[in-house]
Amino acid sequence: MSTELRQLAVTGTPYEIGYQLGLAGRDAAHELLLGASYWSAVIHPRHRSTVARLGQATQARFPAIWAELQGLADGLDLPFQDVLAWNCRGDLLDNTADGCTTVQLPGPTPCIAHNEDGLPGFRGHAFLAHIAPISAPGFTAFCYPGSVPGHTFAATQTGLAQAVNNMRLIGIAPQIPRMVLGRALLTCRSLDDAVALLMDGPHCGGFHMTLAQSGDPRLLSVEFGAGACAIRRIDRAMLHANHALHLNVPQIVTQSSRDRQARGQALRAM
Repeated sequence: MSTELRQLAVTGTPYEIGYQLGLAGRDAAHELLLGASYWSAVIHPRHRSTVARLGQATQARFPAIWAELQGLADGLDLPFQDVLAWNCRGDLLDNTADGCTTVQLPGPTPCIAHNEDGLPGFRGHAFLAHIAPISAPGFTAFCYPGSVPGHTFAATQTGLAQAVNNMRLIGIAPQIPRMVLGRALLTCRSLDDAVALLMDGPHCGGFHMTLAQSGDPRLLSVEFGAGACAIRRIDRAMLHANHALHLNVPQIVTQSSRDRQARGQALRAM
């Protein structure tokens, strides 16, 4: 997203962490996001009841992330409901940006290679946040202005590594924001905890995550959303673009995603 990523060190309570992340992205959000058509689409009044339901679920199940979202909105100097909706964008719309590609290489030390291009409009404004919560494991995550961590790529102090791809599932009835699940995963202490989290709450928009943990030989590919979850252990070189390969749910497969997936399969066969 940028030639040289800005680095940000953040610590404190969930609210304080959110506020610092919001402050770091305030100028870019006001300059680049508020006038964008996808911002207007996300905060449209037709989504109000869905956003309220997703907010209630977040507050009940993940109160620390709820507080982080409140701090994020204050740091951004934007209405909380708009920021909440923005962090539910993949649960509200099925035409979000295509996003990223992840290469998965198993072995004694599994390797995850990921290109991050989910929001090209923020080129030069994304940053790496080194976050040290006072009551949870620390982590480093690639962050976009206006968004909580956990939906791009990240690594935690407990050794978890996460890389995320958008999937365009359709006809969903979301009960929890997919980005909230991604953020919650960064609090997990093991690969098994992360898998259990995603299996317990897949009633959301679609994400694919590649997951690994230091000291654990497993490299996992997890597709979830629309109430379903598909988990595969990677045992050979693989690639994942922006559509589900294993979930049996309706989805939009763009030409870009189809081409990238086909190219990855061709390279694997060489």
